[in-house]
Amino acid sequence: MTDTTTPQGLLLDAMGTLIGLRQSVGSSYAAVAEQHGITLEASAIDAVFPQLFRAAPPLAFPGLEGDGLLEAEQAWWTDLIGACLQTCGHHEPLPPQLGSDLFAYFAGPEPWRVYDDVAEHLQRWRDRGLRLAVVSNFDQRLVPLLDSLGLAPWFEAVVVSSQVGAAKPDPLPFQRALEALHLPAEAVWHIGDSAEDEAGARAAGIRCLVIRRPKPAGTP
Repeated sequence: MTDTTTPQGLLLDAMGTLIGLRQSVGSSYAAVAEQHGITLEASAIDAVFPQLFRAAPPLAFPGLEGDGLLEAEQAWWTDLIGACLQTCGHHEPLPPQLGSDLFAYFAGPEPWRVYDDVAEHLQRWRDRGLRLAVVSNFDQRLVPLLDSLGLAPWFEAVVVSSQVGAAKPDPLPFQRALEALHLPAEAVWHIGDSAEDEAGARAAGIRCLVIRRPKPAGTP
């Protein structure tokens, strides 16, 4: 059996582990909503977003790919945006472009920051010969986003819940990452920041290290 004190690979969560938002979700939602004629307080959105995010169905779409998957991803986020705005007092239908505008905004690097210690750790792990992959409850925007943030070259695989059809704490995303790295569960550790990371890794037979980073208001 592989010695679990010396892993051969690492699986890393993305949001809250490698990257975070430069400003709160509410600040971004309110700014884009203002462009569509809707005025809401960012703090009000921040107050409701985490609960609504956790109550949403899994960001996972079994059997979909291509344009169908992209449409499902955008619809999932648009529904969440609509729920946030409605809870904050906007009871009219969303302007047609609001959901797609926010979806496109968070696809780019502007809202995101790479945590200061990430590059140093990735370099050290690669120097030690560790094989690296990302496992995230997110959608296919994450792949080009990691590239635009300069992180893509570090990773052999990026596994997102929407594409594999299951979200953490389901073990399937972890299993897909193990397949991509050609490593057994006992040879790999996972690093994440949530209870879903810990439970999903455990279900897949993977040791999990949980980190806690400061988060902007309104972040789940």
